[in-house]
Amino acid sequence: MHRFKITTSKNGEFVAKFVYNAETMLWSEGYSGKASAHNCIESLKKNAPSAPTVDLTKEETGKGYRFEIAGSKDGQFFVRFVAANGETMVRSETYTRRASAVKCIESLKARAVAAETVEEL
Repeated sequence: MHRFKITTSKNGEFVAKFVYNAETMLWSEGYSGKASAHNCIESLKKNAPSAPTVDLTKEETGKGYRFEIAGSKDGQFFVRFVAANGETMVRSETYTRRASAVKCIESLKARAVAAETVEEL
């Protein structure tokens, strides 16, 4: 089951996550307030389903709300969801295959709106 989860980090900040069963697919930076983590999730639900994907490994560019596929130093791929102001809202783990990064994006786009939000604080 896909869902959003708000957790607390070791330093007491709130983190928004998109999870599938026990696997965290995407996570946010730490926020000092729980309301900010909820706002992150609401923005993902509103903006992710129609956001374009920009593949930075192919030197594509974009602006506005968007998914980015980026390359890591070791040749792997990861996903970022970027807000209209250019700030990264969430990022994924690294994947050895670009296709896995694309599946991560497709999963959020297809399931974000209906995904429930739970707090595990």
